[in-house]
Amino acid sequence: MLVTADTFTNVSHCLPEMVVNLMFLLQVIKVYSEDNTSKAVEVPSDVTAQDVCQLFVLKNHCIDDHAWTLFEHLSHLGIERALEDHEYVMEVLSSWAMDTDSRLYFRKNYAKYEFFRKPLDFFPDHMVSISSETNGMVDHCDLIQTFLNSSTCPEIHGYLHAKEQSRKSWKKSYFVLRRSGLYFSNKGTSKEPRHLQFFADFSDSDVYTVLAAKKLHGAPTEFGFCVKSTKCSSARDLKLLCADDEQTRTCWITAMRLLKFGMQLYQNFIQPHQKQKASPMRSISENSLVAMDFSGQKSRVIENPSEVLSVAVEEGLSWRRKSCHRLSGHGSPSTAQSSVISASAIHVAQPWFHGKLSREESHRLIAQQGLIDGVFLLRDSQSNPKTFVLSLCYMQKIKHFQILPVDDEGELFYSLDDGQTRFTDLIQLVDFYQLNRGVLPCKLRHHCARITL
Repeated sequence: MLVTADTFTNVSHCLPEMVVNLMFLLQVIKVYSEDNTSKAVEVPSDVTAQDVCQLFVLKNHCIDDHAWTLFEHLSHLGIERALEDHEYVMEVLSSWAMDTDSRLYFRKNYAKYEFFRKPLDFFPDHMVSISSETNGMVDHCDLIQTFLNSSTCPEIHGYLHAKEQSRKSWKKSYFVLRRSGLYFSNKGTSKEPRHLQFFADFSDSDVYTVLAAKKLHGAPTEFGFCVKSTKCSSARDLKLLCADDEQTRTCWITAMRLLKFGMQLYQNFIQPHQKQKASPMRSISENSLVAMDFSGQKSRVIENPSEVLSVAVEEGLSWRRKSCHRLSGHGSPSTAQSSVISASAIHVAQPWFHGKLSREESHRLIAQQGLIDGVFLLRDSQSNPKTFVLSLCYMQKIKHFQILPVDDEGELFYSLDDGQTRFTDLIQLVDFYQLNRGVLPCKLRHHCARITL
């Protein structure tokens, strides 16, 4: 190719246009974490919530368990919601009013798709039926399918408190959620068309959780949620609702998400699993792993399963002893004292340990990351500085279990059941209850994680 002066002239004329196009395609967004640290990143204009989550998972070397979620937090309205994985982030940001403290948060949400796995935990019998269009009762096995199928229509019904427009008072009414929208009855529990009044639809609206519903809006309970139009920027325009308990609120919000997004939610749910099946790398590497013994002059493959298990246990104990030595080897007065110090310090670096977190803060953190069975964290006890507390979610309620130190002839152990089951450190305790329920109502499944961006 012959390069002439005309060639450079043509390229120079094109460059400004190319730069403008690149500036148009790339946008800068700011994302916050649990501890309110933030990071600004450059993203394409068609970036989805899932794309942003993947970006931060890679940047922060997080374990990608498909629970990371982008949250829209509108401080001036006191509301927030989890963005669906397929939603375009720039479209969400374009709906924000100027000069308002609106933020995107990157955090865990273990409950995001849990209703696909355990629908009965989300939809109590007394709140669900099939609408008159199908003339039948709902089959629990096909409950989710009725939401995804456009020819059928599950009906959610029950009492809710609604904030009356332009007034401070709340009124309890019987509500009905159908594919055509949300209605309330002006005559008891009647579902006759003449008694049902339209409340909201979801074609151009989203459902949000209301934060501090009692304080901000004088709600009768803290289980508030609302329907907000994408064009709404004022608290006066929010359609505020309040449930009597967490299970009821979760049922309504989940049903509204399913009715709005339908099959797209199911596609979001199965997409990560399809990617895992498509990539055989993990299964090949796992199948190629063998147990080896390097203790003698020659290495050998360990074929006996019992021996493999005992070696694994010994390796774990050896790692703990080395870690303890590193943590407490700075001028410790004696071996006995250093072992006590190390046993009490080895858990500090674990992602499930949250230090001096208060009871109220632990409630907030677990609720934010998903009120499903097995979500947990460990923290220091506020009432007794020598003990720890396990905070665990079960049946959408948060329970607290005290972990007591047990002294046995100078050796320190930890126990949840008054010394019947003892553990040398908190890591061993967590490992055990992740595999065994023991005295707990359920196994430990998902730990609450906090990261700094």
